[in-house]
Amino acid sequence: LSVPTTLTKMGLSEMFWHHEYWLPAGVTWEDLKESADIHYPQPQDLLLCFPGALLLIFVRCLFTRTMALPLARGLGVRDKQRPKVQPNAMLEGFYLLLGRTPKKEDLISLAKQSDLPVKQVESWFRHRRAQDHPGLLKKFCEAGWKFTFYFTSFFSGLALLYDKPWFWDPTLCWLKFPQQPLPPALGWFYLLELSFYCSLVATLPFDVKRKDFKEQIIHHIATITLIFVSYCANMIRFGIIIMLVHDASDYILELAKMLHYLKWQRLCEVVFLVFALVFIVSRLVVLPLLIYYYFVTKVQLFPVSCLINAFLVILQLLHVFWSYLIIQMIFRVILRGEKRQDARSDTEESDRSEEEDLAKDK
Repeated sequence: LSVPTTLTKMGLSEMFWHHEYWLPAGVTWEDLKESADIHYPQPQDLLLCFPGALLLIFVRCLFTRTMALPLARGLGVRDKQRPKVQPNAMLEGFYLLLGRTPKKEDLISLAKQSDLPVKQVESWFRHRRAQDHPGLLKKFCEAGWKFTFYFTSFFSGLALLYDKPWFWDPTLCWLKFPQQPLPPALGWFYLLELSFYCSLVATLPFDVKRKDFKEQIIHHIATITLIFVSYCANMIRFGIIIMLVHDASDYILELAKMLHYLKWQRLCEVVFLVFALVFIVSRLVVLPLLIYYYFVTKVQLFPVSCLINAFLVILQLLHVFWSYLIIQMIFRVILRGEKRQDARSDTEESDRSEEEDLAKDK
């Protein structure tokens, strides 16, 4: 793994890429020099994730317009009819700049300034919030895109790793580490995953905002950091197996959400139960006991391995949190028959708040 010559001339960059931070004791970048037949990860390769993310966003838009929307409409997915608010520049300015839910004193002040009854101002804000809630078509298209990517990623990863001995025996992931040549196909797979998570971060402000929005941000940042660091430190085998373990349940979740939006509840519940089983087994059993365990026991401590450890612990805490929500939903919705808000563990705030808001006007 060679650092670009333009960077090595800079003191800060040379310190950042110092081999003692990135590689185990006794190994230097000279030990990972490329040759005509052997290729190792190059940090500059990861710069392709930026055009890659833009390309994925473009493909997503194309997929939504040409496939997801026509499919959703053909299957009968329709947005709820929401009452439109009367244009009011003063109330709109407050809504956009100061808050979507004004306090009682703000409502009184706005009512006086706009010469409207307080109840009418309060009703205006309720309907204005309802206008901003994502419709079923948007939710279906978002779930459809993620299902398509995760499904393709998971089974492509399986095809790439099926004949690799270290895929079946995690101890081999660390055989002769870090002097493990990088097959081009695995390098492109890594880059695709990084580009996808970068695209998710870029579209977060426009996607459906869920109850676990903050946890999703933490998850995306931790994932991007782990992909970047593990690539530079040539922990490709370890990293790609972790990606595969994550993708194993993600596409099932997106399928359950699509079935929920189609109102195919019985099938949705069956798929959600399958998702719950796969998620809990893969994230709480396979990942910590069969993959993370060998990372801790086989790899000596050095700065980057400690950093990876820290972010893996963050991910595992998120897995425990989401597993709790999943189990809670199974008992509350499927076994007790309570009304479902969404087909995933982290229910959407928009659905619940919209129903509560509009109910006040009835």
